[in-house]
Amino acid sequence: MGGGVVTRPANEPVLITGAARSYKDQLADRKRKYMIMMGLRFPCLILAGVFYQTWWLALTLVAISVPLPWMAVLIANDGPARKKEKVNRYTPDATKIESGTHRIIEGS
Repeated sequence: MGGGVVTRPANEPVLITGAARSYKDQLADRKRKYMIMMGLRFPCLILAGVFYQTWWLALTLVAISVPLPWMAVLIANDGPARKKEKVNRYTPDATKIESGTHRIIEGS
């Protein structure tokens, strides 16, 4: 049960469930998020025009639509978060007593 090397038969496939998603899939997700955010901008502006007599609602809708392009670009250009990986380091068991015999060298 130690931290030794795991061997597997040559014909057994490697399990890669922890692998990152492909660049193509990540790019497709970022494009989809960008299109959704930019698509929300025009309805906000149109609704602001519809509700122009309720000034606070129209102003709120315009205020929402102004930073949307900036946020959409930031999100579209952002890559996936990096995973924090645990470094595998050897740590000896301090409570274990060494086995075997040791040579004793006596000086005269």
